[in-house]
Amino acid sequence: MKGNFFANYKEFIIYPLEDEKEKEFDPKEYASHFILTFSLYESLLSNWGDAEKYAIEVEKSIQKVLDEFNHSQKGIYHLQLLELEGDKSYFVLSLSCKNKIENEEANDRISYIIDRLISNSFYVGQSWFRLIGNKGRNMRKLFCFSFKEYTI
Repeated sequence: MKGNFFANYKEFIIYPLEDEKEKEFDPKEYASHFILTFSLYESLLSNWGDAEKYAIEVEKSIQKVLDEFNHSQKGIYHLQLLELEGDKSYFVLSLSCKNKIENEEANDRISYIIDRLISNSFYVGQSWFRLIGNKGRNMRKLFCFSFKEYTI
């Protein structure tokens, strides 16, 4: 090939857009809000402070899973850590849903979100399987949870 075939390549450069920055959580953009309380199923811990024995930083681990979940859901659902204390054996999250969830479907929908969308991230991605007993590992059940709709 004679000459410099790609001499004007700069005219054809299209710079990739940066990932959209996460919007700050605005509760007014969501129709339903729930307060969820989690404890480990067949827990080997008496409190969250004991997790250090298993080389797990609980708060950092929870925040990582929540950040990944919130990013992947793109505003359909939003999870936020409300309470985690080292001397307790539970933690509390808020779940906000873009669409209104009626009382009849709340249990099924929230169970789906927990069991299908976030539990595996804790179980495998954050190695929380080390925090539960053999029965929990065999059943692949990580959490016991309860929830209540949050209304103002």
